[in-house]
Amino acid sequence: MRILAVSDEECPALWDHYRPGRLDGYDLILSAGDLKADYLSFLVTMAHAPVLYVHGNHDEGYARRPPEGCDCIDDQLVVFRGLRILGLGGCLQYRPDAPWQFTERQMARRIARLRFALLRAGGVDLVVTHAPPLGLGDGEDLPHRGFLCLKALLDRYHPLYLVHGHVHLRGWPLPARELNYGSTRIVNVSERYDLELPDRAYAPADRYALRYITRHREPESKTYL
Repeated sequence: MRILAVSDEECPALWDHYRPGRLDGYDLILSAGDLKADYLSFLVTMAHAPVLYVHGNHDEGYARRPPEGCDCIDDQLVVFRGLRILGLGGCLQYRPDAPWQFTERQMARRIARLRFALLRAGGVDLVVTHAPPLGLGDGEDLPHRGFLCLKALLDRYHPLYLVHGHVHLRGWPLPARELNYGSTRIVNVSERYDLELPDRAYAPADRYALRYITRHREPESKTYL
């Protein structure tokens, strides 16, 4: 399966200077947050592949006008062509009452609510977050610090990949694009990144279907205590 993962900065080659055919061959597009809704709508139209997204901390506008034709997987465990995908958007809280900013405890409770779905599915293959795990590609300042509970999630379920955004790939020292944590590959997909995963077995009827292991509901923002 060929996957395009994007976050934080619109890629000029896929937006301002797009040429027909540049998105051919992708089976799935994942957004790790902080992108214009129009950009995601454009990608899903041009690629003819599903676009799944989580919220970044700057995606408040999605509440008024979400990306058209795309699926939000925040707080959801879904299966696409046999690949189990978990979505956990948002970042560590640095501004009180801001949507899609969470305390460590709030994020841990979001993960806890997904335990039954993870048990039903037998685990997870790919985790999509906006913020990285603590100490694994995050920044030292509070707004860009990662979540410790995401590390615990990796320790327990050992997904193949965790893809995230939030930390821009600039400055000095340059943040890591990729790193390993146990058997999990952690990738900062800022702007764009191509993933190639082995094909999974799936029923022919599921070729274009997105199956929810969680109960399909509206994603929850800051409603956790």
